[in-house]
Amino acid sequence: MAGAVKGAGRRRADEGTPRIGPGRRLRATEAALRALHLELAAFQPPGFGPTVHGPPVVSRVFLLGQAPGPHEARLGRPFAWTAGKTLFRWLEQATGAAEEAVRARVYISAVARGFPGKARSGGDRVPTPEEIALWRPFVAREVEILGPALVVPIGKLAIAEVLGERPLVEVIGRAFRAEWHGRDVEVVPLPHPSGASTWYKVEPGRTLLGQALRRLARHPELRRALAGAVERPGARAGTAVSAAPARRRPAAR
Repeated sequence: MAGAVKGAGRRRADEGTPRIGPGRRLRATEAALRALHLELAAFQPPGFGPTVHGPPVVSRVFLLGQAPGPHEARLGRPFAWTAGKTLFRWLEQATGAAEEAVRARVYISAVARGFPGKARSGGDRVPTPEEIALWRPFVAREVEILGPALVVPIGKLAIAEVLGERPLVEVIGRAFRAEWHGRDVEVVPLPHPSGASTWYKVEPGRTLLGQALRRLARHPELRRALAGAVERPGARAGTAVSAAPARRRPAAR
């Protein structure tokens, strides 16, 4: 269910949290995530492959993908193939943090956690609204456990879950306040980094992607999450981001 943007009566992310020591809270949160991951692993609706999830990273930055593809299903790791390489390249160019540093400091979730199979057209099948509803309670519980402050939905399906259905040109490059699963969060959407997509490779998508990544690089929650991550020489938050690598690539399909 999409969050209510600028909704009244929002709860702060830390409201109602018991006052316990940071070490104990960290262990309790990680244990709650591990327990939820066990439930996820046992959940496989008809038509979906095995559940794919990342480690139980305790973070206030919540990355929401769409659904794993066949390679992620085989490897058991979110964003493990071409789209993931592009996503982590974007983030590294923007923040200086390499892929493994981001994976270790940002929680990665998804609208659907199992590979939905192939569509008749040959691409990955898009889960139906009814199927998305089956997975939504798990995302809601992740949000409840983590209490994120920054949510990064990636792609139209994920953006619709947080902000409602909107054209990419209206949301990419901007930041939103929203109430999502009962939490007051800031939302910075990204386009899906699929190699088959041309949206972020041409204007206005290319410019809007750069704006979105610069917003993320400057965001205090992401900066805190990535504090201590090894930076590449010359990398710094807010630098210009290229939508495509310097080496030559085949034309998008």
